Amino acid sequence: MEYIADFHIHSRHAMACSPNITIEGIDEAAKEKGVKVIGTGDFTHPLWVDELKMKLEDAEPGLYKVKGSKTGTRFVLSSEVSNIFDAGGKNRRVHNCILVPSLDDVDAIIDEVKTRGALESDGRPALSMSCSELVEKVIGVNRDAIIFPAHSWTPWFGVLGSFSGFDSIEEAYGDQAKYIYCAETGLSADPAMFWRLSKLDKYLPISNSDAHSLPKIGREATVFEFSEDGLSYAAILNAIKNKKLKKNIEFYPDEGKYHYDGHRNCQISLSPKEAQKYNGRCPKCGRPLTIGVEHRVDQLADRPEGHLPKAAIPTVHAVPLLEIIAQVKTSVVTSTAVKRAYNDMLARLGTEFDILLNIDPAQIAEMDADVAKGIENVRTERVKLIPGYDGVFGVVDVMNKASPDDKKPKRKQASMSDFD
Repeated sequence: MEYIADFHIHSRHAMACSPNITIEGIDEAAKEKGVKVIGTGDFTHPLWVDELKMKLEDAEPGLYKVKGSKTGTRFVLSSEVSNIFDAGGKNRRVHNCILVPSLDDVDAIIDEVKTRGALESDGRPALSMSCSELVEKVIGVNRDAIIFPAHSWTPWFGVLGSFSGFDSIEEAYGDQAKYIYCAETGLSADPAMFWRLSKLDKYLPISNSDAHSLPKIGREATVFEFSEDGLSYAAILNAIKNKKLKKNIEFYPDEGKYHYDGHRNCQISLSPKEAQKYNGRCPKCGRPLTIGVEHRVDQLADRPEGHLPKAAIPTVHAVPLLEIIAQVKTSVVTSTAVKRAYNDMLARLGTEFDILLNIDPAQIAEMDADVAKGIENVRTERVKLIPGYDGVFGVVDVMNKASPDDKKPKRKQASMSDFD
């Protein structure tokens, strides 16, 4: 039986996140999306962990559910932290995600890190400790904890990003790398980009949404397959350790906001080859470009583009249903008409993932032929891509209407009001 999981989300207590995120809201949104296992996010924040303790109850071993809920959604205790430390004479900033199977583990981890950062200031707290020290402390609490680099390739806070100063997971985590079993792809990368580095073969690429609002839940997800009664934290851990996934559900990496090199202030977006012509500097103002994920992968890769490992896990690219409907209606995802059409489709056809990945387009066309065409184009990867850059989301043109002259997305898409 397939179980879709999204381990990395945030609460309303994290910076630049929607104030509307509640535990009950996460529970319902996950059901609508078709996500079976959802991270709680932000378990280091004192107000959020108090709410988790009050509103969650035990479900399958190591998993939780909302008290009295009939959704079937399961929660895994999760949190993202920002490690800020000096190494090799330079300041390093790396984001990490933590999963644990019990609230007792959460309390113990909070005790280990509470003197190293202001936990109440942000759901994603800045901790003055290295990645290796974090892993050592978390594993010291529970050897079955899962720690993984968040959005591994993001320029600013990804362990392999262009500003991290690290060229490998081993370099960043030292002797504690033996406890790192997986790494998050992030929105601007996908597993195919991981496969270009042989030194990443030992780490399973996993996909999560890093959702800052309820509609963003499940925009990337990881699919497991267990027996009908086999779901548990231990089963998830074993699947990750043994690289036994069903598939990854991914953004087109071009849509991520750090895929290409660029300079947002000057609205300059460049492919890696174009950026090299300018020696990594903005052709308008001369300041350094933000080196994007595709360029960074090129720098570290020892395999050609398109390399397919023998044990490669299938990847499915998807575009959120709200985005597809908004493009068809030439509107925005927050409009009343788009939300109404979205809710109508869920009511008649099922979960969002069923609509995006499984349901016959002819059945979808009975409700909206253009939306059905857009979904079919995404499934067959017949879309136009305008890569994101320097904090600006890219565009997946599902109806192939973009002008040939429209080579970069608009700067306004980087607005934090979108709770990206």
